[in-house]
Amino acid sequence: MDKVKKIFGGDTRQLGMIFALVALIIFFQIWTAGLTLTPDNVINIFQQNSYILVLAIGMVLVIIAGHIDLSVGSVAAFVGISVAIAMRDWGLSWWLGILFGLALGALVGAWQGLWTAYVGIPAFIVTLSGMLLFRGANQYVGKSNSVPVSDDFQVIGGGYLPEVGPNTGYNNLTVLLGLLLAAGIVYGALRSRRALVKLGAEVEDAWVMWVRLALICAAIIAATLLFGSGRPGTSFPVAGMILAVLVLLYGFISNRTVIGRHIYAVGGNRHAAELSGVKSKKVNFLVMMNMSILAALAGMIFVARSTASGPADGVGWELDAIAAVFIGGAAVTGGVGTVVGSIVGGLVMAVLNNGLQLKGIGADATQMIKGLVLLVAVAFDVYNKSQGRASLIGLLMRNARGRGGGDDVTPPPSAETETAPINESIRQSS
Repeated sequence: MDKVKKIFGGDTRQLGMIFALVALIIFFQIWTAGLTLTPDNVINIFQQNSYILVLAIGMVLVIIAGHIDLSVGSVAAFVGISVAIAMRDWGLSWWLGILFGLALGALVGAWQGLWTAYVGIPAFIVTLSGMLLFRGANQYVGKSNSVPVSDDFQVIGGGYLPEVGPNTGYNNLTVLLGLLLAAGIVYGALRSRRALVKLGAEVEDAWVMWVRLALICAAIIAATLLFGSGRPGTSFPVAGMILAVLVLLYGFISNRTVIGRHIYAVGGNRHAAELSGVKSKKVNFLVMMNMSILAALAGMIFVARSTASGPADGVGWELDAIAAVFIGGAAVTGGVGTVVGSIVGGLVMAVLNNGLQLKGIGADATQMIKGLVLLVAVAFDVYNKSQGRASLIGLLMRNARGRGGGDDVTPPPSAETETAPINESIRQSS
């Protein structure tokens, strides 16, 4: 187990969730007699759930900051119908329609961020109001009718990477991007290792690095061939490309930038963060506005895939996004969570939903099972942490931490004791 820890690193909660996702895929692959990992089904999973995963990226930042957003489904529906009508009645091109939708989402986010950050109304109440307000606005603007969108606009939700080059049996562009990604990861790892050696810092054993890189590259190549071998005309979805860019961008922001550290600081202890110079109102305003921008993007992706916007769009999306974030390891109290974890949590729900559909399980039973999975996963973690025992994820990697992998339970520090480490983190990021 120590070797597993060396290869995969020390983030046992995120690693355990990845193992849970892999186990779920294997289970449904066996139960559905191989239908889960067919190219068409995998492509379908990504296309059907891309908008929820986009919402999960924004929602995890909101939850890390200690808030919750119940309005994302209504905001997505309002922006979707507004963009569809603007392109139809104003003659906007597809790219102007996208810019218009993002700008509209920013205005909605600024409205909700103003009430939350500067007026001081809890985000739960503000976004509950927004859920009603923008659901009604969707029906008012669209007059409860469906509005189609142009073929060019549909590419962002239902399009695929184009076919280029000779006929190889695979989508060449998908394969090329997969190979470039694998090569980039290897190059980045070697470059980082050389930089550490030059600085005289301690580096991990070479075999650990090469085994990790081999596993990562093997997974990338396997996924690449799976996406690239779909039926003619299909490949890696454009919506998947958008999602991949967002994961890289927001992963960098949350881990490598000052604003990312400030979000964690505010969610962990707002008073300590303010004593360290963090402008909590600005942070809260930005996370709320960012959430609505991503909700606008998710709404446009859904409309593009559906070929039309309607009054029923966005219903229940906020619940799926929140479930993805909590299953992915975010803490209910804020201050804890990752972008990658929220994506993994969203994929867990997506694979679960897809596998049950493949087996012909009804929508009623599917909803009950998904609800129970969310409740059990979070409740089991909360209970075991309160007892000082290993969490659900910790049980999967019991020996990955000292003293058996349990989550240490200590009294929460005061604002004064937290000020020093937060202030040091801020100085380092600056």
